[in-house]
Amino acid sequence: MLAMIQQPIRIMTEEARSTHFGYEAVPLEDKARRVKGVFDSVAGRYNIMNDLMSGGLHRLWKRFTIEQAGVRRGQSVLDLAGGTGDLAKVFAGKVGDRGHVVLADINANMLREGRSRLIDAGVAGNLSVAQVDAEKLPFASGSFDCITISFGLRNVTNKDAALASMLRVLRPGGKILILEFSKPADVIKPMYDFYSFEVIPRLGKLVADDESSYRYLAESIRMHPDQDELLRMMEEAGFERCRYHNLAGGIVALHIGYRI
Repeated sequence: MLAMIQQPIRIMTEEARSTHFGYEAVPLEDKARRVKGVFDSVAGRYNIMNDLMSGGLHRLWKRFTIEQAGVRRGQSVLDLAGGTGDLAKVFAGKVGDRGHVVLADINANMLREGRSRLIDAGVAGNLSVAQVDAEKLPFASGSFDCITISFGLRNVTNKDAALASMLRVLRPGGKILILEFSKPADVIKPMYDFYSFEVIPRLGKLVADDESSYRYLAESIRMHPDQDELLRMMEEAGFERCRYHNLAGGIVALHIGYRI
């Protein structure tokens, strides 16, 4: 009788200690290392590949996110998983000299790319660069008026912990914006799947000499919570007035919530 009880307990423990890396089940402690390897590999070609993969649409999606953020002069903004600094550069101009923007990412190579691009663009005085883990943000509670995370949440191991950490560092009345790939409309899903698994990895091989990283990125999108599930997770974390906007037929969604 004891052996029958022990077996399911062991199985439950193993499941609780594992997560997904694309379609592959991996130990919890291994995912961050493997995600780091992906972005170490793609950092140098990240912007070129974004333009090629999306046909330049990622720029419109990010512009929409910035518009919805409604950031004003004097405010503080945290751009999480900010990579090469597309959003941070614009936010730095919007908050002005009295405001502040933190470009944050867990990957040092991505931050180096972002820092170089921002320096070349003349962004300096009101912007900082920080290597951080979204699950354990090292900022004081209530530090930011706005937090954005663009195409980064799906790579986080513990999304619930990350959402709770983001809520903590938002000021009351502050806004979070999560731009992420999501579940497309059924009518475009077959074409989207073909493009994701046949075209994108080949582009990765041709342009970045890295097919496997871009296959992982396609798989990670399928493992990410869909629009309604992510909305539920945000509400459970404590965000209020949550909503989302589908973009490109649901291929991408922008989720918005507030700390009240």
